[in-house]
Amino acid sequence: MKSSRLLSILLLLQTRGRMTAAQLAAELEVSVRTVYRDVEALHAAGVPLYGDAGHAGGYRLLAGYRTRLTGLSAAEAEALFLTGLPGPAAALGLGAALASARLKLRAVLPPELRAQADRIGDRFHLDAPGWYAPDDDVPFLPAVADAVWRGRALDVRYRRWKEPAEVDRRLEPYGLVLKAGRWYVVAAPGPRTYRVDQIIGLTLLEDEFEVPGDFGLAAYWQTYQRDFHAWLHRGEVLVRLSPRGVTRLTGAAARAVAESGTPEPDGWTRARVPVESPDDAHARFLALGADAEVLEPRELRARLARTARTLAERYGDAG
Repeated sequence: MKSSRLLSILLLLQTRGRMTAAQLAAELEVSVRTVYRDVEALHAAGVPLYGDAGHAGGYRLLAGYRTRLTGLSAAEAEALFLTGLPGPAAALGLGAALASARLKLRAVLPPELRAQADRIGDRFHLDAPGWYAPDDDVPFLPAVADAVWRGRALDVRYRRWKEPAEVDRRLEPYGLVLKAGRWYVVAAPGPRTYRVDQIIGLTLLEDEFEVPGDFGLAAYWQTYQRDFHAWLHRGEVLVRLSPRGVTRLTGAAARAVAESGTPEPDGWTRARVPVESPDDAHARFLALGADAEVLEPRELRARLARTARTLAERYGDAG
């Protein structure tokens, strides 16, 4: 809609400063001619919008001009209120700022949109961690976040799973990621990924740094997750699964069966599925009971057979 596009032009110029017609057209996915017509409409409406000619030219708003958010649609207002996550914001030390921002946003909304936005807070709640995942104690999260905002290096004492269990690191924190209720900091050198709850000591340094121009946090995290899962699932098991067993699989194993499983005449499915370790594979397929039969590797098959015999002996007199 034209009205929505006009508001978008105002907000783009308000947040980014000077922009050319070509830049606006690319951002809005319209023609340059359409941008010219929209600018004329804004002029006619009394918006203090100016255009400068020349190589460094472009459109800009009169200094100090701000538009109110009364042009928001109902869906846009609801979406903005859904972006407010009180738990993570409080963990970052931004709880009060978030509450203040929501209050200001609510104040400038028309009454009908205000009522719709209020209902969002009453009817939707985000609880990111899994059911059986305890809340992590992250006392140093606000300090790490402060270093991220300010581009300051950190000296940290970090606890890890291998020896030596505690190490000292100098980090240049590029960004924070909240994944399944757990905070991670992506930091140079590397960059590498660190769990914030495993930081047991921290000193904010005076050293400043700049994030490389070609670094993107979302792109890095996507690659990191892919590489992590590839490293995690280093083993493979050939297994037969009953129809019920297929439905009980989750994660990478379920995807492997769906993508490459082979149906057999008795209704079962044969597939190769990735596993993290021999212990993980033993626990996973033991839990499936009679709905799974491991064919390879022979060592895992033998181990499951020994466990089954032990269980049969233990419960043999249960009647």
